[in-house]
Amino acid sequence: MADDRRRGEEDERGPGAPHQVFVLMEALLEKLKVLNYEEELLSKHNMKTLSRHYFVSSRYLASNPGEQFYMFTIMAAWLINACGKSFAIPQEDDEPTAIVSNILAELRSFELKVDIPPSKLKSGSGEHVCFVLDRLADEALRRRGFSFKRPNYPTENAEEESMMEDDTELTFNKVEEIMEEPDEDEVNLVDLEALTLQSSRTEAAAALAKPDNILQSTVDAAEWNLEVERVLPLLKVTIRTDNKDWRIHVDQMHQHQDGIQSSLQEAKCYLDKVQVDISKTLEKVSSREKYINKQLEDVISEYRDAQAKLSEVRERYQLASGGVAQRTRVLAEMSEELEKVKQEMEERGSSMSDGAAVVKIKQSLSKLKQEIVRMDVRVGVVEHMLLQAKLKEKSNMNMDMHAANMAATAAFI
Repeated sequence: MADDRRRGEEDERGPGAPHQVFVLMEALLEKLKVLNYEEELLSKHNMKTLSRHYFVSSRYLASNPGEQFYMFTIMAAWLINACGKSFAIPQEDDEPTAIVSNILAELRSFELKVDIPPSKLKSGSGEHVCFVLDRLADEALRRRGFSFKRPNYPTENAEEESMMEDDTELTFNKVEEIMEEPDEDEVNLVDLEALTLQSSRTEAAAALAKPDNILQSTVDAAEWNLEVERVLPLLKVTIRTDNKDWRIHVDQMHQHQDGIQSSLQEAKCYLDKVQVDISKTLEKVSSREKYINKQLEDVISEYRDAQAKLSEVRERYQLASGGVAQRTRVLAEMSEELEKVKQEMEERGSSMSDGAAVVKIKQSLSKLKQEIVRMDVRVGVVEHMLLQAKLKEKSNMNMDMHAANMAATAAFI
């Protein structure tokens, strides 16, 4: 969609519109050279010299948006200062939107018509960037008193003019050759006098080559009509309306104001009718409410009495229900205790009626006997171990005493 829209705009502006920015950039570079930007700007900031198409945005050219935007802001600030106004040099950490807005504000202060959104200048390249710098460069040149003069074209010699006038055998082919052969010194210049002279020569040649008889066309009329229909859309001149013109905005504002006023009058009539209907309805509702209240005063009083009695009964019911709940809880506790007593009585009665207790006693006695036997065995084992320990200790004491006696006798000898 964006490409189609861009193509539509280029078609409306003309086939050479995409290349106009190249011409604008070259003119800007010439103006910057006149302002001596290389010594006053580039040498101070240690920047490289601009190329012929530095600020041109094209897919065939390499781009560096960060570097181009920084160069654009630095150059715009320098040109504004050259115009006689004080403008701080932007830094790399400044907000881009604020910098662009300040540059556009300074450009508008020169009484120049500028309607460019700041987002178009953030890329640092493109037609809008070249336009802003070109306008600032023009203003700086005007402040310095510099102006471009019209070129002085060389005049032709009288001998060449006489030779051209004596040539009576001039034909259309020679005229085309003369028009196609450009002068080496005047390739980039447009000589109006030469053009008028050539047109007069072509007219003279046409008069000389004009036949005596009436020419008859050999072209078919149907083919001629088809060619006219094919070329007719290209011959139409469309004047594009500028939506940014303030007059169009003023006309639109007046049209909208008239539409709003007419709509407001109609809406006001409808709203007045609605207001009247609502006020009448409210009066009817209020009167009906008063009538119903008067008719139902006795019923309302009875209803209030019934409500008061109902509230009293509810209070009594709450008090009674609180006592019943407490008594129900006491009853539940007593029933639990009763169940426990019944269970104990049943256990005791069953134990007294059968011989389960005697069997349990016999089993306990047999277990006790077995445990006594085990304890006796353990006691015998322990006594045997004690006896062995005592004997061992006694033998050790005898051996110690014998060794002591032997040592004493040896010492005595």
